[in-house]
Amino acid sequence: MTNTSIHRRSFLRAGCALAAMPLLPASALAAPAARELHAREGSAALLGPGNPETAIWGYNGIAGGPFLRYRQGDELRISLRNGLGQGTSIHWHGIRLPNPMDGVSGLTQPPVPGGGSFEYRFKLPDAGTYWYHSHNRSWEQMARGLYGMLVVEEAEPPQADQDLAFVVDDWRLDNRGQIDSQSFGAMPDWAHAGRLGNWVTVNGIPGPVFKGRRNDRLRLRILNAANARIFTLAFPGLNPWVIALDGQPIEAWRLSRANLTLGPGQRADILVDITGDSDTSAPVRALFPRQTVDIATIKVGPDAPRRRTPLGRPKRLADNPLPGPLSLTDAVAAPLRMEGGAMGGMMGGMMGGRMLGMREMMSQGKVWAFNGVAGLPDKPLITVRQGQTVRIDIDNANRWPHAMHLHGHHFRVVGRQGRPVASSPWRDTELVQPGERVSIAFRASEPGKWLFHCHMLEHQAGGMATWIEVT
Repeated sequence: MTNTSIHRRSFLRAGCALAAMPLLPASALAAPAARELHAREGSAALLGPGNPETAIWGYNGIAGGPFLRYRQGDELRISLRNGLGQGTSIHWHGIRLPNPMDGVSGLTQPPVPGGGSFEYRFKLPDAGTYWYHSHNRSWEQMARGLYGMLVVEEAEPPQADQDLAFVVDDWRLDNRGQIDSQSFGAMPDWAHAGRLGNWVTVNGIPGPVFKGRRNDRLRLRILNAANARIFTLAFPGLNPWVIALDGQPIEAWRLSRANLTLGPGQRADILVDITGDSDTSAPVRALFPRQTVDIATIKVGPDAPRRRTPLGRPKRLADNPLPGPLSLTDAVAAPLRMEGGAMGGMMGGMMGGRMLGMREMMSQGKVWAFNGVAGLPDKPLITVRQGQTVRIDIDNANRWPHAMHLHGHHFRVVGRQGRPVASSPWRDTELVQPGERVSIAFRASEPGKWLFHCHMLEHQAGGMATWIEVT
């Protein structure tokens, strides 16, 4: 198997072997009442049934972790127990929560040591599709499977016959079907696009089949859980509605002539209407630079339809109570210049209070910099008061895309390439393309130290991390 391209023949064979396997509904993936997440070794059928299982790390030993489902306003109370040989912590991606619960090792809490435990406890103020994942040595721990989906149900959900997880990931496997651990920390990954896998799964298996009746509507909660791969998904013949991005409601729009692109950490909620005849199917495709791979199938079962015609345009979901409105006239602004990486031309950066050349930086595992500083700095990018509007002007001055994730907040894109953007959805992760300039704005909410980093995890480890202080 190659390290950067999808091994198509083996993938398609495994997908065919699963052609008759129905996907369990998301609520059946784990008991919602689980109160402990045990980070430990396990095994998973990443290659499909009849093939050797892959050794993984997972919460409760499950690749992709237990599926957690709550209602808006519930309190989440979960104990992390560490059964690994290295420290770990859990970040609750996209959730607005008290800063000590954000789970960033080295910033909001020390890593939980092997044999130790830590209780996370906070309210869930916003409905939507979120996720949780390791935030210590994330570039290794997440690549081994330490993540899971977290859903907060709306008081009035959209009409749908099934509500399903669709967690897409790429794994880097060796010729034995095991995680390629020899390549962890490889500098070519860190300096280029990040760790790209060669094997795609959806919900931890290759080629799952989502079944429904004619005229059924499926809600798919799509999460890109990959370390670094940007997934562009196509739904030929299905024309789904996109109803939420990064957990936040939007005015529904059709994907009929467009594809869905998600950077690492980004999510999208879509509604798929099954309109084909009985015993027909439609693929979900991942579009890669040099190939297209069917990663899942939506199949029409033989059962009699529940309704005579498909459902119409979905109503907009109720907005979450995010802090706002944004007042850009008195916003506190901070520039963020992103430099480094292969072919980037960066000569060096500040580390530990002194200037290092690029070769010395690389010897310490750093190849990227924000505003000339490589790695998490001692001082924040900006310090603001609670309630102030913040604008960060991002300048991607290198050759690679970056999925920029802000902890504990949601933001809007307010400028692109120097031009104002009048209306954009709330996001917690924004994909910034090479050479692109993007301005984001948000209202500072909970006091504390909030991480802002690239969610291409090798880029973060290689220097692309800073923080914002809210007083």
